[in-house]
Amino acid sequence: MDIRQLRYFVEIIEQGSLSRAATRLNVAQPALSIHLRNMEAELGTELLLRSRSGVVPTEAGEILLRYARTILNEQASALDEIRSLGRAPSGEVRIGLPGTVSDILTMPLIEAAAEGLPRVRVTVSEAMSGFVADWLREARVDLAMLYAVPDDPGMASCPVLDEELVLAAAPGALPPGPVGFAALEGMPLILPSRQHGLRAMLEGELARHGLRLEPKIEIDSYRNIKALLARGRGMSILPRQTVWQEREAGTLDLRPFAAPGLSRRVHLVWRGSKAMPRHVRAVRDLLEDQIRQLVAGGQWLGATLHPGFGGAEDQTGGKA
Repeated sequence: MDIRQLRYFVEIIEQGSLSRAATRLNVAQPALSIHLRNMEAELGTELLLRSRSGVVPTEAGEILLRYARTILNEQASALDEIRSLGRAPSGEVRIGLPGTVSDILTMPLIEAAAEGLPRVRVTVSEAMSGFVADWLREARVDLAMLYAVPDDPGMASCPVLDEELVLAAAPGALPPGPVGFAALEGMPLILPSRQHGLRAMLEGELARHGLRLEPKIEIDSYRNIKALLARGRGMSILPRQTVWQEREAGTLDLRPFAAPGLSRRVHLVWRGSKAMPRHVRAVRDLLEDQIRQLVAGGQWLGATLHPGFGGAEDQTGGKA
């Protein structure tokens, strides 16, 4: 099995069809089918399930796909790094961000990369934290910002910052002063579903205080949660950064939590099982600089840099 066959296999899966993959690769379909049969013969198992609607990977095919993507990405990184020796870093760096982090970080990062790393193409994709973690495992992104580090010995991470969480509701709906956790019981809470990283973090934190979250409404959209809050439909626990504009506009009111407060940690995560290419290191350094500037300048509201950010040893295996 060689690099060419792996590239063909990945393209077949991504296109979901041998004919579409053959067109994309500019390879005759019978030749592509022969390569696939040879791979299946070498491995002693079927790699694809075929139907009228196309092809999907078998369990063995999923395993091969994961490793094939890693191998192809490693090859591309090696070629880029060798060719760029003695020159400015070049290549593509793919970054996965949760939506709330992307709202703050993407624009300044892209602008800084365009100015400081003109030969590097930065691609940012955003989704819920759990999906971003999957992208990192599947080698679809090189760097990720996550609220929980995957329990995977192949991952390396460093803690970045802690984001303050606040109780939000329509003006006049909240009690005065800081809110104790016990006051959450019985509140008509509007929260993300259990698939959302914030919800998982909240349930774990409140469980340590002997409390259970029983939301009135579950919805995986901060925009819609804030709209419901403004209409007086309930209360929610959200990062201060995501609701400050509504606070300034007078459509929402906020309360901090009583000491020691409530926050969630943001981590920078990458695959630690391989050496980080020079252009990825350059973007990681730039990313860290942008985060420091955003926090120091007060643009990342409610954020406090972690003492180990950029200084402590990287942690692996989900221990950050």
